[in-house]
Amino acid sequence: MKIKASIPRRQLLKSAAATAVTAPWIVPRSALGGPGFVAPSDKIHLGGIGIRNRGTKVLETMLPQPDVRFVAIADVRADRRSAVKQMADQQNGDDACDTYRDFRELLAREDIDAVLIATGDRWHAPISMMAAEAGKDVYSEKPCAITIDLAQRLADTIKRTGRVFQCGTQRRSISNFIHAIGLARSGKLGRLHTLHASIYKLQDRHDWLPAQPEPPKDEIDWNMWLGPAPWRPYNRAYVDGQWRGHYDFDSGAKLLDWGAHTLDLCQAAAGADDSGPIEFEPLDTEDDNAIQCRYADGLKLVLRRNGWLGLGTCPVRFEGDDGWVETGDSGRIAVSIDSLRAKLPDPTIAGTTPSTHTRNFLDCVKSRGKTNTNEDIMRKSHIACHAAAIAWKLGRKLTFDPIAEEFVGDDEANKMRSRAMREPWTV
Repeated sequence: MKIKASIPRRQLLKSAAATAVTAPWIVPRSALGGPGFVAPSDKIHLGGIGIRNRGTKVLETMLPQPDVRFVAIADVRADRRSAVKQMADQQNGDDACDTYRDFRELLAREDIDAVLIATGDRWHAPISMMAAEAGKDVYSEKPCAITIDLAQRLADTIKRTGRVFQCGTQRRSISNFIHAIGLARSGKLGRLHTLHASIYKLQDRHDWLPAQPEPPKDEIDWNMWLGPAPWRPYNRAYVDGQWRGHYDFDSGAKLLDWGAHTLDLCQAAAGADDSGPIEFEPLDTEDDNAIQCRYADGLKLVLRRNGWLGLGTCPVRFEGDDGWVETGDSGRIAVSIDSLRAKLPDPTIAGTTPSTHTRNFLDCVKSRGKTNTNEDIMRKSHIACHAAAIAWKLGRKLTFDPIAEEFVGDDEANKMRSRAMREPWTV
């Protein structure tokens, strides 16, 4: 499926349908296959980069879509290239899925319309920007950027290139979270005064794991795995997922692991997708890593680990003068107002399930519309998460300008908005 900005595909199809009235020899597409048939020329040609655990879950929701054909996988690990190719070939009924060790070869292909990026955090923004520059639409797992600076540059690149972008914060596309946000925005809880977002235990490691013999490059390309992160000796544990919490690889002291989801939902409840909190203050609470934030209108946002109702992972709670609502990944919703309980939706899918979110992305690839978690939403939510993490690292209250996207009167905090990137991966 080749996407042209000048003449949308749907317009072309409408024109073709009109021509068929005067050209009866044209065979309708519906005659070529059964219900749900999509002509090969109308399929979204999808590529994947760095697909392992979470990426596999996301890809599993895309592969069966009738308007998708997965054509290539790029990964620094030979075992992952093989596994993903097997998945795609089984779905496609052939042996045509190509494999690459270097993702740049995949991005150079003109037949690929969109990419799924599910590498470690360090690679999300650089690859997303390179993909957009190469004319690809982007679905990036979160966190999409490991610094404030990269969140800014990623959003600017997507906007400048006119690509469709979806951040993998799928809870914006799931009914129980949508319903809870709707209650907060509707005024049925009264004037909102406090929002609560769940976060992981924060961690900011700077140690190195012991060096191990580096495997052959074609088995695991360690230099490419590191990418823009500072060089360090190979250890298999990094490759298997134990990079999390290490400053060189991770986003915001692990705050963005859940905060990218839950703070983002609070942003939606606050109606603050174009802004964010102006204060971030770490609280002296035992083993909770709580951070209290404040919006310009006085609305409080509390990031915390403990004290939830047990409604599943990634819970959020929105409190107003007249009542509160809380929900999590179980799909269940708790609300304090009796009259609202009868109207609660039944749980549909778990909060970890990306199926409605990936479908939203694919629909926008075709319509060229804005996704549920587009680059602008990602930018402000990620920046707020990073600002909170910086306040926690410094151990003091910080004032932030969410429009200028910088700390007020604090040079030390402002220096932490960016990091050096290893050559040649500077962007």
